[in-house]
Amino acid sequence: MDIFVILGLFIIFCAVLILPFSTRKIEENLEIFLFFCGVLALTLSGFVNLPGEYNGWSIAVVVEALTAPLNIVSVAGIPIGIVQIVLVMGILIYYFHHHLERAINGVVELCSLILIVPLLIVIIGLVSSVISAILAAIILVEIINTLPLVKESKIEITVIACFAIGIGAGLTPLGEPLTTIVVSRLSGDPYHAGFGFLAGILGIYIIIAVILLGILGLVALKRRKTDETNIRCVVEREKVSDIIVRAGKIYLFIMALIFLGDGFQPLILGYVVLIPPEFLYWVNMISAVLDNATLAAAEISPALSLNQITSALLALLISGGMLIPGNIPNIIAATKTGITSREWARLGIPLGLVLMAIFFCLLFIPPFFGFA
Repeated sequence: MDIFVILGLFIIFCAVLILPFSTRKIEENLEIFLFFCGVLALTLSGFVNLPGEYNGWSIAVVVEALTAPLNIVSVAGIPIGIVQIVLVMGILIYYFHHHLERAINGVVELCSLILIVPLLIVIIGLVSSVISAILAAIILVEIINTLPLVKESKIEITVIACFAIGIGAGLTPLGEPLTTIVVSRLSGDPYHAGFGFLAGILGIYIIIAVILLGILGLVALKRRKTDETNIRCVVEREKVSDIIVRAGKIYLFIMALIFLGDGFQPLILGYVVLIPPEFLYWVNMISAVLDNATLAAAEISPALSLNQITSALLALLISGGMLIPGNIPNIIAATKTGITSREWARLGIPLGLVLMAIFFCLLFIPPFFGFA
């Protein structure tokens, strides 16, 4: 029975990876499609005998799926979820869009886009580790949407900036669920991980990546013929109903990722975690379509060496930017701006592969920073 279930889960994984790019109807209803795939994967996984308490559908899984979108981060002990943040920020921008418009126009009048775009990518990427990837993504999208850029530039810069946010959030436990889980898992012997643990092992790599992405954002800007003269930034005022619908779509998106992450546990526990670190680095590209926090929870443990932990985390952080389901900033940005799966993948996949190759060299080839 297990082999048929594993085969079924692999087919679902391939469907999640391929169909959004080949079927326009699925691309336009990505949240519903992923939700359906997550339900199917979770149902199938219940027929596999796994160690521990895992057994597919359970009350705990349902409760997590229903509550996680409302409880992503904690600020001063108060749980705050992506849905509330999206709603609150949307309403604030609805009422204060003129103030935001004036502020952005003031910055654009003082500075050139050639300076604004790379600085925005670098700053928002690094600050995401403090204000959380969720809030960073919302701020990013509002600014990018307002800048006097052609559509192609907005798409490219948004994808590049979401890479920066997803990677930059790895500096502290505040950045995203993945980092919170990792620090929690490694808080005991032998690492005694605290607030600065991730910055200590990943800091140099993350800073290099974010700066490279800032430079790439400048290249993306300059290759498009954008006329900055006599163009005024405009903050579009959305309907309140549109803000609510967007929050609902994101809620469904997060639920789908939780179901997919739990549903693919037989593949993760049975195969992925057994792979040597050099190969696991590349296999972790599956976080482009799966919740990287789920993968981190399955892979990271105190039994791993620092080299193994560093390579696994970097791969998860980088590959999360390759496709829309890869991390929360992507979902927010794509939902808000209307970027399609194909538009995102057109830049996200090659950019992710290049970054993966660069940091594979830094990690594993001795002439660099590698682990000899």
